[in-house]
Amino acid sequence: MQNSNLDPELVKEAKAIVALAFRNGPIENLHAGRQCPTCSCESGYSKITDAEMKTIMKNAVDHVYKFSVIKKSDPLRYKEIVDYGNDVASAWDDPVMP
Repeated sequence: MQNSNLDPELVKEAKAIVALAFRNGPIENLHAGRQCPTCSCESGYSKITDAEMKTIMKNAVDHVYKFSVIKKSDPLRYKEIVDYGNDVASAWDDPVMP
């Protein structure tokens, strides 16, 4: 879904960072497993433990920090990373400003 008020480069960058910092991290291992037959359809039950959430958030912070350092120190490499991340995320919906 395209929103003409958004900066296309920032849209691409946001999707790439999420793909590389979240989707391709520990959360993918949780997503790849089989659904729990007793709790998968019930709201109110956590599907991710506190330890798993900590691992996911740590991974995301580490990657976003790494990308920020690379963006500042090696802009060409950063563009390559964003392009790679966008291979995964280009079909995702565009962001909505909170």
